[in-house]
Amino acid sequence: MKKKKEALRANNAATDRIRAAEKFLHEQIPITRAMGVRVVAHDESGFGVEAPVALNSNHLRTAFGGSINAVATLAAYGLLWLEVNDPTVHVVVAESSIRFLRPVHETIRAICQPPPEAELAAFRIQFAGKRKARITLRVHVIERGQIAAEFHGVFVARK
Repeated sequence: MKKKKEALRANNAATDRIRAAEKFLHEQIPITRAMGVRVVAHDESGFGVEAPVALNSNHLRTAFGGSINAVATLAAYGLLWLEVNDPTVHVVVAESSIRFLRPVHETIRAICQPPPEAELAAFRIQFAGKRKARITLRVHVIERGQIAAEFHGVFVARK
C-alpha cells in the first residue's frame, strides 16, 4: 500500500510539472496557444511536446517546416526550463539546426532526450558557479514510430 501511495505521489508530481510547463509556455510564448502546443511527457525518456498539423500546415497539408522547428525548439527549451526550475532564470536558444527527413501528416511530436549525465552535471556545476551555463540538447520529431526531423540546439541559462 505504501509503495502505491509513493507511486501515485510521484505520478501527481510529474503531472503537475507537465501542467506548469505548458502553462508557462502558453503565458510566456503566446504563439504556442495558436499552434495548439501541448506538453505531453516529462520522464526518464525526455520532455515531449505536441502540436496538431491541422493548426501548423503548409500548402501540401503536411506540417510546416517552421512549426516543426518551433515545436522541436520548445521541447528542448521545456526540458531545460524544468531542469533549472527557477522562474528568475532566463533560458534562451543560442544556436540551432534541424534536418527534415520526412513529412509529418498528423501530429508534430517532439521529444527532447535528456543529455548524458556527465554533460548535465557539467552544466549544473557551471551554472552554480557562474550563474550562466550552456548545454547542447537533441530532439527527435517522431510520427508513426519514425524520425521525421532531427534538431540540435545550444541553449543558455542565465540568472
